[in-house]
Amino acid sequence: MAKKKDLKPSEIAAQLEAENAAALEALRKRREKEHRKMEKSKGTNKRVGKSWKNDIGIFLLLTFLGLFMIAPIYIAIVTSIKPVQEIFIMPPRLYAMDPTGDNFKDLFVVANNSWVPFSRNVFNSIFVTVTATVLHVVFACMASFILAKCRFPGVKLINKIVVIALLFNSTVTYIMQYIVMANLGMINTYSALILPLIASSMGLYLMIQSVGQIPDAMIEAAKVDGAGLMRICWGIVMPNSKPAIMTIIIFQFQAAWNSTGGNLVYDEALKTIPTVVQQIAAAGIARQGAIAASAVVLMVPPLAIFIAAQSNVMETMAHAGMKD
Repeated sequence: MAKKKDLKPSEIAAQLEAENAAALEALRKRREKEHRKMEKSKGTNKRVGKSWKNDIGIFLLLTFLGLFMIAPIYIAIVTSIKPVQEIFIMPPRLYAMDPTGDNFKDLFVVANNSWVPFSRNVFNSIFVTVTATVLHVVFACMASFILAKCRFPGVKLINKIVVIALLFNSTVTYIMQYIVMANLGMINTYSALILPLIASSMGLYLMIQSVGQIPDAMIEAAKVDGAGLMRICWGIVMPNSKPAIMTIIIFQFQAAWNSTGGNLVYDEALKTIPTVVQQIAAAGIARQGAIAASAVVLMVPPLAIFIAAQSNVMETMAHAGMKD
């Protein structure tokens, strides 16, 4: 074959065109071969690394796990509609032979016979839950924005402290909380129920991870346009962190709804529904039906909120711990 410098321009162009055509033909044949392989794989109901046996196995495993997780809810509901004599049958039955609603009637009768009306306990639970949830979300949003997007001395240390705080059980801080609240005169007030719930390391950690996924270029562009930190936080960052906000609302609502106040509240007019339920349970075997009904009553609000926002929880957990 003659060298290209010995060829005429027209011959060089023709040679290049032939080479390109050969390369395109080879590429076309390779793609046709891959396409036939994929069609053959579809025809045999197989995919890369998977088969119908694997799909069935995964489906059965997830079904078993789903039934295992829903079992406590089912047992709680069935137990709440059982007469007292059926609750103590051994071995326990997974159904009610003689369903009744007397347990719920007994619950409200016993609750209304206390020193304060049951409606007052309901108000306390709603007030404490809503207030603690709103304040926790506000403080977690602002703190997460500062810790995730602002640079200042000690920010890494504070983030490490937040992560370490996840390892501690809340009960280990009861003594310190009591000492602080006693010195501030908060014992036997609504503040004793609300303030400990505002600072939650889990909610702050999830918000930090969510805010950290937002591009810094978006924040820098807002600064160039003259936006301040508060405007950037609530106008740009938080609307893009809605899944994380919904997640911490669910977690915080559940924690606040089930809060009893421990040894911080003694006034009957300040006690919440879980505290009243504990007092009813102290009556012994005679109140087991009312206790079973109260478990369902306490379970409904957090469960309803979780069902309404479960997709946001899954999205937040999928991004937790990820970094750019």
